[in-house]
Amino acid sequence: MTTLMFILGIVLFAVGLLVSIAWHELGHLSTAKLFGIRVPQYMVGFGPTVFSRRKGDTEYGVKAIPFGGYIRMIGMFPPGPDGRLEARSTSPWRGMIEDARSAAFEELRPGDENRLFYTRKPWKRVIVMFAGPFMNLILAVALFLVVLMGFGISQQTTTVSSVSKCVISQSQNRDDCKKSDPASPAAAAGLKAGDKIVSFDGVRTDDWNRLSDLIRANPGKDVPIVVDRDGEQVSLHAKIADNQVAKKDSSGQYVQGQYVNAGFLGFSAATGIVKQDFGDSVTWMGDRVGDAVNSLADLPGKVPALWDAAFGNGPREPDSPMGVVGAARVGGEIFTLDIPPTQQLAMALMLVAGFNLSLFLFNMLPLLPLDGGHIAGALWEALRRNLAKVLRRPDPGPFDVAKLMPVAYVVAGIFICFTLLVLVADVVNPVRIS
Repeated sequence: MTTLMFILGIVLFAVGLLVSIAWHELGHLSTAKLFGIRVPQYMVGFGPTVFSRRKGDTEYGVKAIPFGGYIRMIGMFPPGPDGRLEARSTSPWRGMIEDARSAAFEELRPGDENRLFYTRKPWKRVIVMFAGPFMNLILAVALFLVVLMGFGISQQTTTVSSVSKCVISQSQNRDDCKKSDPASPAAAAGLKAGDKIVSFDGVRTDDWNRLSDLIRANPGKDVPIVVDRDGEQVSLHAKIADNQVAKKDSSGQYVQGQYVNAGFLGFSAATGIVKQDFGDSVTWMGDRVGDAVNSLADLPGKVPALWDAAFGNGPREPDSPMGVVGAARVGGEIFTLDIPPTQQLAMALMLVAGFNLSLFLFNMLPLLPLDGGHIAGALWEALRRNLAKVLRRPDPGPFDVAKLMPVAYVVAGIFICFTLLVLVADVVNPVRIS
């Protein structure tokens, strides 16, 4: 049964991956057609074609390797200065440029002269290239909202899980109480496991972060506390101690290994599944976008540890970069966890949502061959054309993105090497959640 559930998780992630890719390419396709650009192909996957059907100008299909997708637009690059499209040099770099230029026109038909991508105004090209990643962002936000508001997420609550016996720094084991250590304020006040703190110092406490902030802000103060105990409200009083506690960042997350002096009550909060309202969901998603941006920026620095995890004896860190194979494995593990089926589904949706958020951010990097590279090229063209107009100089014409193809090949090579490294690590030393 466990094996079956593991396979089910992998299959569901694969379906989510294919939907995400198809959804991304649909953004490019729909906007390209909106602006009159001819699109010969819309494909999900790479390699041999498994199924295809032509409708109008476009062939729609699915290919054998479900690790990507593409649409093909004619005229992605402008012709050379002499108006010719074929390669004109034996230089390998020039060959790359002209090969890319020729491919952009290989399906040119009579009447297509006004349906080329490069002939569209820069703002239209920006929309076409941005539409794909934006579709991933839309899907990520939709899935996050479904999970946060519909299923809820695991977080600390205002319910007491256990009570500390004494006042002791959180950097120490809480069971290391000595006879000389004073009793914790929670123990002295009579707080018990299972109590739900309803209010603190007259302030209603509906969530853990608010309660935690109130406790930390009142060291040395004698405060009234109201708890719900077995359905009855009980009033308690506690004198908040001044103690060393874990530091929190601006988003309320604990900073590992860092401590500050603040108010201390002395209990552990129970965790539970809590549904979020729309405002809390937006805040949570904003924090995750920030985390994802930071992770993307930190990616180069994680390569040595990833190499050690793949080819050495290094551990695979929980925040280590993970590829499609690793994510599929995590998807399988989710459905083997001993948690309710609704939470298994919620975690699987979170995984797909996170994948879409990563696709959005990654594709927005201003590097060819990514969508962000084409966006940067269109914006640069708009800037120099407007500047020429202001300075009353001749129109410089379209920016020849094809000249950047050697750089694109280098970038693509780096991405391929990194992908292979992640693949090896995902196979031999995978990230595990159980």
